[in-house]
Amino acid sequence: MSLFKARDWWSTVLGEKEEFDQGCLCLADVDNTGNGQDKVIVGSFMGYLRIFNPHPVKTGDGAQAEDLLLEVHLRYPILQVEVGKFVSGTEMLHLAVLHSRKLCVYSVSGSLGNVEHGTQYQIKLMYEHNLQRTACNMTYGSFGGVKGRDLICIQSMDGMLMVFEQESYAFGRFLPGSLLPGPLAYSSRTDSFITVSSCRQVESYKYQVLAFATDADKRQETEQQKLGSGKRLVVDWTLNIGEQALDICIVSFNQSASSVFVLGERNFFCLKDNGQIRFMKKLDCSPSCFLPYCSVSEGTINTLIGNHNNMLHVYQDVTLKWATQLPHIPVAVRVGCLHDLKGVIVTLSDDGHLQCSYLGTDPSLFQAPKVESRELNYDELDIELKELQKIIKDVNKSQGVWPMTEREDDLKVSAMVSPNFDSVSQSTDVEVGADLVPSVTVKVTLQNRVTLQKIRLSVYVQPPLVLTCDHFTFEFMAPEMTRTVGFSVYLKGSYLPPELEGNAVVSYSRPTDRNPEGIPRVSQCKFRLPLKLICLPGQPSKTASHKLTIDTNKSPVSLLSLFPGFANQSEDDQVNVMGFRFLGGSRVTLLASKTSRK
Repeated sequence: MSLFKARDWWSTVLGEKEEFDQGCLCLADVDNTGNGQDKVIVGSFMGYLRIFNPHPVKTGDGAQAEDLLLEVHLRYPILQVEVGKFVSGTEMLHLAVLHSRKLCVYSVSGSLGNVEHGTQYQIKLMYEHNLQRTACNMTYGSFGGVKGRDLICIQSMDGMLMVFEQESYAFGRFLPGSLLPGPLAYSSRTDSFITVSSCRQVESYKYQVLAFATDADKRQETEQQKLGSGKRLVVDWTLNIGEQALDICIVSFNQSASSVFVLGERNFFCLKDNGQIRFMKKLDCSPSCFLPYCSVSEGTINTLIGNHNNMLHVYQDVTLKWATQLPHIPVAVRVGCLHDLKGVIVTLSDDGHLQCSYLGTDPSLFQAPKVESRELNYDELDIELKELQKIIKDVNKSQGVWPMTEREDDLKVSAMVSPNFDSVSQSTDVEVGADLVPSVTVKVTLQNRVTLQKIRLSVYVQPPLVLTCDHFTFEFMAPEMTRTVGFSVYLKGSYLPPELEGNAVVSYSRPTDRNPEGIPRVSQCKFRLPLKLICLPGQPSKTASHKLTIDTNKSPVSLLSLFPGFANQSEDDQVNVMGFRFLGGSRVTLLASKTSRK
């Protein structure tokens, strides 16, 4: 066992099949105790908010019940959690939770219980902002040099920065040329926002320039902006790094300078306030998260970098000082003070493994037990070897354990789709807006040649197509026996299935002389459902929201031969336009050109 492993101080697994990302972890004294002890705040894409206060009885213990201070389901996916001075009139810390279409600010408080169960924690909604655009990430700080409070800036998926002055919305500005949102950070020393655009360059925008720029009521630039009238949003400085960025962090190690750290896909960069590169480091492994923090040495900065090889590296500027192994791939890493232990490293994986660890070389006390040794009796081994060789020889003579017959001869599976709809539709609880959703009957026939047992028939179709019954079971089938089962298929949802092909799979056991329990085998057959099950003939339309033209090297095939049930036979047997109306409401027009190959 390696000495260079992260020492597990406290760990737990959050929920079941929940997902997390780099913005879902935060460490802060969120309940304002004032004792310098941080709490671990975690939000998930399933909408669960959890607050932990780890208290391990001994190092390496799992989570105790009292470690979880609060767990609440907020109904919406949580993209990011941050703690700051977000409420006006007070400098108390509050919790900001970013959802895809909402920003909520909560106060977290604990009240002493009446019995021995301890302190009870609860959250109270202070205010919320409903967002007009889908959010991507957020940052906060004392924008414009305000004192005693923090403002919040949210970046939308279409590249708009929305600034909130606590309970009120301030303004929104589109970043010029934005295509995809990147990581966002705020530098208090230069009062600017720093991001990485889809052009793979680091960009810095002054808050004052953002505040006085023309309002972003529309995505496109107006004619006045093109002519130069009014304030345009101008970038302060840019730096081309040639790769996408995973995260940005800004660290000030003294009052006179601050550093902008950018984690790329293959390198991490340290920049000055004006965008000049202070240093950069090429990484050997693909990084997953990072965290710069102040170093004990004067003028240097330490950086924690997690990668996809389950490793956590500690760099002092560009020098690797320590490498430690983690039990998971971290997507977020933080450092805080937990239970009077300073410098605890908190890591979170994308599937919910939360671990508090420290760096050390505690030796492993595990010793492998001695293997019991015994003398070998070669005479007995020779007798056993001859018996095994005789068994192998007999098996080869009989052509294996089971007879070498074709699997298809054991059981033949066939499916037949009825050419007509059911006289009485079997559709129930449908979500389609149509008045009547038709259903069609499918019959599956099983014909076996030999004795079979434990037969189980499972039928699968693509959603939103559903079956009236999808599982059939037969305990025993005698030789030369035929079984037929029937079921109906109909469209339940209001969207289209990816394909109209169904699959009937039969699992069964065939008993043999050497294996009476039976040898497990599987047979299957596929069937195709009619197109009229999901759409009806409709009137062709000359106008459409979306058009797709296909050029071919041969003349188009007659639409009558492709869709015989959707058009009446015309005199010239040439129909070059057909209309379809799907049960979900969409309409499609198919046009075959008479003069060109389109």
